Amino acid sequence: DDVMNVSGHRLSTAEIESSLVAHESTAEAAVVGASDETTGQAVVAFVIIKESYLAEHSPEGLATQLRFWVGEQIGAIARPRDVYIVSELPKTRSGKIMRRLLRDVAEGREVGDTQTLADTAVMSVISAQVK
Repeated sequence: DDVMNVSGHRLSTAEIESSLVAHESTAEAAVVGASDETTGQAVVAFVIIKESYLAEHSPEGLATQLRFWVGEQIGAIARPRDVYIVSELPKTRSGKIMRRLLRDVAEGREVGDTQTLADTAVMSVISAQVK
């Protein structure tokens, strides 16, 4: 289980992901820790929204709503710096989420090796959605 150090607080990515998925609009979520000058690491979430909610709400509004949701569920220190609404998450053929690639996107780095992904095009889609 990944642990992030945000302003001296150790936060579990699994706990924040569980909080995000507990929201009625969220289908799936992945959380990574990205380098941050102020806090050491910052929480960055990549979320897939259920289609029924995308028709009724703007992605920006949902992202803000999810940030505050995590703050209410866990505490303000766990509130994500960024919530990116994406259509897909990078997964291996066995279904494991490749958080290393999401961390690359969150930190603005060139995305690493994508050969083990089930769909190698997903990272270019995520990178485009994040920008």
